[in-house]
Amino acid sequence: MSELVFCKLGGSIITDKQRPSTPRSEVIERLAHEVAAALDARPELRLLLGHGSGSFGHVVAEKHAVHRGIADDQSWWGFAETSAVAGQLNRIVTDTFIRAGVPVVSIQPSASARCKGGELVALDEHAICEALRHGLVPLVYGDVAFDDEQGCTIISTEAEFAYLAHRLRPARIVLIGEVDGVYDGDPQTDRAASRIPRVTLDTFAQIEDRLGGSHGVDVTGGMLAKVRDMVHLVAQGDTLRVHLFSGLLEGALTRVLLGTDSQVGTIIQA
Repeated sequence: MSELVFCKLGGSIITDKQRPSTPRSEVIERLAHEVAAALDARPELRLLLGHGSGSFGHVVAEKHAVHRGIADDQSWWGFAETSAVAGQLNRIVTDTFIRAGVPVVSIQPSASARCKGGELVALDEHAICEALRHGLVPLVYGDVAFDDEQGCTIISTEAEFAYLAHRLRPARIVLIGEVDGVYDGDPQTDRAASRIPRVTLDTFAQIEDRLGGSHGVDVTGGMLAKVRDMVHLVAQGDTLRVHLFSGLLEGALTRVLLGTDSQVGTIIQA
């Protein structure tokens, strides 16, 4: 049976998180060609792509506190505006991957997502399964969602992956950011910070208090939230492996998707 891989392009790598609504167009294009190269080498590989919202959705969501729910009528305007800018970035990613020869099909999470207290409780996977069945590459992204308790919230791509993983059973989850994996300090401010090549269920508790948030605005919790969510996910499936690494390493995405490079970044497994 062909291998199913979930792959997220983090907002930190596809946008300039210090400048609102600023895509890193050259990086997106390079990553698109690296995905195309992997699919050319392994046509049987099934891939679910996702991307973060970076300086598009996060900045607007923070401005209106969309992730905290509805406070007044202005909050609903913030919900609509956040949805619009998240969609703008998704259009850029979609068009770039299509030009690179990757048959992506954009699937808007907010069209079917339902949350309760900020947690994703429902997301229709039918269109994703159909796209995979026909050899297409479904593309989801960080988006707004209606919430049964607080009116609205933000759903991260990791939350969508975690929900879908229970139903689609991927063999691997690949998370691409600006930093090459998990460090025992902030590598952007601490030169002594060391990369942690492997995180297990047992070792996570030892490093949890050393993981930071995010450079730039991030309403979904930054690195700590990402690693915690992935550790909880692998705890529920012994064979699942999560690989975090930097998208600034040219060619690494192709190698990781092909399973030929386990030396970059950090691997999380049970």
